[in-house]
Amino acid sequence: MILLQAPPAKPITSPVSDAWYPTLALLMLSIGLVVTASFFIYEATSSKRNRSLAKELITGGVASVFLGFGSLFLLLSAGVYV
Repeated sequence: MILLQAPPAKPITSPVSDAWYPTLALLMLSIGLVVTASFFIYEATSSKRNRSLAKELITGGVASVFLGFGSLFLLLSAGVYV
């Protein structure tokens, strides 16, 4: 009986260097907080008739993405590998 061996697998590595984690965390969290602040300012200064649902959803979505990835890189830079 002939046994076939699989070729050795490459280890899984991150596409982003570990040294960039703190920088990316700070950058993305900062952008996310600025977009969140602009969302709150938009909500507080516009009347109910002038609000746009599309603008609210886009701004909220962009803020969510940046805050989510910023939190991820913050956890990775602290050594919590999720």
